[in-house]
Amino acid sequence: MADTVPSAVPRRRPVHVGWETMLAVILAGSIALGRLLSPVFLQTDNLSNILLDITEISLMALPMTLIIVTGEIDLSVASVLGASSALMGVVWHAGLPMPLVIALVVAGGAAAGALNGWLVVGLELPSLAVTIGTLALFRGLAYVLLGDQAVADFPASYTAFGMSTLGATFVPEPFAIVIVGAVLFAVVLHATPFGRSLYAIGANASAARFSGIDVRNAKFRLFVLSGLVSAVAGIIFTLRFTSARGDNGEGFELAVIAAVLFGGVSIFGGRGSLYGVLLSLAIVGVLRNALTLVDVSSETLTIVTGLLLLSSVLIPNLLTGWRARREKRLVVARR
Repeated sequence: MADTVPSAVPRRRPVHVGWETMLAVILAGSIALGRLLSPVFLQTDNLSNILLDITEISLMALPMTLIIVTGEIDLSVASVLGASSALMGVVWHAGLPMPLVIALVVAGGAAAGALNGWLVVGLELPSLAVTIGTLALFRGLAYVLLGDQAVADFPASYTAFGMSTLGATFVPEPFAIVIVGAVLFAVVLHATPFGRSLYAIGANASAARFSGIDVRNAKFRLFVLSGLVSAVAGIIFTLRFTSARGDNGEGFELAVIAAVLFGGVSIFGGRGSLYGVLLSLAIVGVLRNALTLVDVSSETLTIVTGLLLLSSVLIPNLLTGWRARREKRLVVARR
């Protein structure tokens, strides 16, 4: 893969600094709101709950960020989580040892991602349509595997991982995987030639291809990675709740996409940063927890997620339009 990146790739930092600063302010305001709504909000047990609540969403958001940067999307991530949970229950119930169960589930997730990648890259189908289809396909497979039943007899040594914290801290052990993953994905996206090539692909795939970047291979690898990470999220979710079910993670795809887009990643590709996505995930977690503490319904939480998703598209467009009008007025004034 060539290190050359087309000159068409836009400069990113000036825009992202402003957006990330705004997200940091919103996060501070969300924390203040949470403290105002409930006196237990800042207690260590509750902070641990916030991190646990966004663990699976955060994991799936990491590869989703890279996919959207290239101008593609994967709507099937939550269904892969559910199918992975169901597969985990089936193979464990069949008597296989847990390490082999985990390996098979991760391989299954990678295979699901490979199917998405083949349909998008090999057959050149639009990722939106493909992953809407596989969203239903993988969720249907989850129900075929388990139906409306649940498997809950996982080993205590594994389920303890889902609720334990790191030493004397309030950081849950599952969230440590998110921290490690965030560091790795940030390095790949922002400090490697491969990461720069993803921005080039999102900005202009044809120009990136002519510059020597293997666009098809890069996209295929990202879809495989998304499926694999979603399977890991399914394993963690299953161990956290000690229950393998076909409906696990239902609706998570909206929260994942909302977090990525609200974090400043352009839905059209070529622009965005993982740092903004991490801030956005923190905002989502804080707001969901604060509203839950005051007994706000799950339907209202879904409305909040929808508003974040709309804001992530509406606000950048409004800002772009405002800047264009301001520059036009300046040009007219100079004349």
